[in-house]
Amino acid sequence: MLIFQHNRKHGHKFVFSALCFGFCMARITTLSLRMAWASHSTNINLAIAASIFVQAGVLLLFIVNLIFAQRIVRSYHPSFGWSKGLSWAFKFLYFCVFASLCMVITAAVQTFFTLNTSIRTKDRDIILFAGTFSAVLAFLPIPITLISLALARTVPNHRPEKFGQGRSRTKIFLLLTATLLLSIGACFRLGVNFTTPRPLTDPAWYHSKACFYCFNFVIELIVVYMYAISRFDRRFHVPDGSFMPGHYGSGGPATTASAAEEIVNSGANHSESEDKHRLNGGERV
Repeated sequence: MLIFQHNRKHGHKFVFSALCFGFCMARITTLSLRMAWASHSTNINLAIAASIFVQAGVLLLFIVNLIFAQRIVRSYHPSFGWSKGLSWAFKFLYFCVFASLCMVITAAVQTFFTLNTSIRTKDRDIILFAGTFSAVLAFLPIPITLISLALARTVPNHRPEKFGQGRSRTKIFLLLTATLLLSIGACFRLGVNFTTPRPLTDPAWYHSKACFYCFNFVIELIVVYMYAISRFDRRFHVPDGSFMPGHYGSGGPATTASAAEEIVNSGANHSESEDKHRLNGGERV
């Protein structure tokens, strides 16, 4: 949040810093709920809230990585990256994230309040579907980025539109590393959910606290610190109001408009000077 406030004071808008701060606050709430649940193990409301926060929080990081992948596509392939089809495809993904979250919350709450075997089976199927979607969503920036790079290599003398600070290779490395770590966590959770349920008295190794915290919170902590230390607020920043090819490299629509205005003004001044020269020449004759 300090980085976000500092950037905002200097006219550097980067909302993902605030989004990561919100994610950290959500994780603090999650751990607080889990500690409260450990102290009051019979409180079903605490159990429901803790389980929902565990599943929902990481979706914010998935969305951040998807948006960064979209910016890389727009940098390497401006015409395709800014096309309406691709923009609507990403918007559809974000809508699916919201719908999946609603499904998980509904199924999780219903599971706690029913003993009907049929209903619990359907709820488990919904949770498994949502977990599969989350794993795919977590992994999606990797193929998007790699395909974008591969297609760019097929174009001779191809130069991407530069955005943010630093080298493009560093941006790609950060994004792929963060995506890989989050994908490992998502796949681990999915694999655990697909295993046959075991009694509380006979848990498997993947049910241990070490696995739970390492594949959830430790991975997320590494990703957040990696982004913060590498100053992703500078590396992945794009000009405000960008909406078409050329805005990344030119500094945004405001800079493009001012440049066009300067060209028009210079052309008008040049025409005016030519008219004056002709007029003065006529007076000499």
